[in-house]
Amino acid sequence: AFQISLLVGFISVNSSPWTNYSAYSYFQIVTMCDLVMILFFYIIHIFRIYRKLTCVSWPLAEFLHYLIGTILLLIASIVAASKSYNLTGLVAGATFGFLATILCVLSIWSSYKVSCITQSTSK
Repeated sequence: AFQISLLVGFISVNSSPWTNYSAYSYFQIVTMCDLVMILFFYIIHIFRIYRKLTCVSWPLAEFLHYLIGTILLLIASIVAASKSYNLTGLVAGATFGFLATILCVLSIWSSYKVSCITQSTSK
């Protein structure tokens, strides 16, 4: 759901007439970087690359990705919402950006819950 809301937000902003190029370029860059990083982690999990690269703490890397992505997405959504000038596509993009931010926070919490709380209770 997080990826779909990011994609819908990106498409909404991309297909709307812009009034402030820097605000929406930043929003597009943040959403595309988040989508590329999510694809990167999916490929790592699908092909089980994490088993071969044991020098990387993959739960920590995924946690940091979600944390940094959430902060950047929140900033981008705030900027996009403040510069939308009531254009429906831009408002929709900012709304889906906020929705993706909330879903990303839930992903951080579930990742933390699975990684840290489960491991500490199993010891």
